[in-house]
Amino acid sequence: MLTGSVGLLSDAVESLVNLVGAIVALSMLTIAARPADEDHPYGHGKAEYFSSGVEGTLILLAAISIAVAAVLRLISPRPLEQMGIGLAVSAFASLVNFGVARILLSVGKRHESITLEADAHHLMTDVWTSAGVIVGLVAATLTGWQPLDPVVAIAVAVNIVWSGYKLLHRSVLGLLDTALSADDQQTIASVLEKYRSQGIQFHALMTRQAASRRFVSVHVLVPGEWTVLRGHQLLEQLELDLRRALREATVITHMEPIEDPTSFADIGLDREISH
Repeated sequence: MLTGSVGLLSDAVESLVNLVGAIVALSMLTIAARPADEDHPYGHGKAEYFSSGVEGTLILLAAISIAVAAVLRLISPRPLEQMGIGLAVSAFASLVNFGVARILLSVGKRHESITLEADAHHLMTDVWTSAGVIVGLVAATLTGWQPLDPVVAIAVAVNIVWSGYKLLHRSVLGLLDTALSADDQQTIASVLEKYRSQGIQFHALMTRQAASRRFVSVHVLVPGEWTVLRGHQLLEQLELDLRRALREATVITHMEPIEDPTSFADIGLDREISH
């Protein structure tokens, strides 16, 4: 509070949240990188969603504290002091955050890490926040209208709330085993279409994603006259094609005879219980 500016205080609070979020992200990435084991046969990738969830919660708490401080400052105005130092520090921190954000976003997309992407987008939010604070404070200094400082801080809080909401929303979707993206679904459909031209049918396709790991399961219907060996060879090739088309994919297939009516009893997500 060297400058007495709530806008700069809000910027500093968000930077502190960035630091805490980075520490949580590092710990969760360490867990997510662990290989699958007997207790976690599908790996530890979902640890990344906890990281982005924690960071989103911290962002919302920071936004509330900023908004409260800004409202109190509107009620009890305070003159701004030593603005040069505060603005210089904020500008320097913003440039550092921009550089780090670009690196994190590039690495996050390359490795499909929700944690790194979340940190990158959060840092970019901080960059735009800092820019808004600087512009608002310069305007407040030039015009002498002190309420402009807490007004800018409230705008910053609203922006932070939106950033936190998006992080929480994405984390919840990941923990709820949301299906793969439309682009990935189209990739799967293209692979399966090549086999349909050979008279093979498919149903009960289910997909989900855990951080960078994709999971695909599908029932494959083949002629009943095929030998087990021939069917097995087809499934091996199909799984290989899907893994080549989808990065870091775990593919599970189930073979069924196309002539048997019971093969179509499990087209839905769950097989109906027969009485």
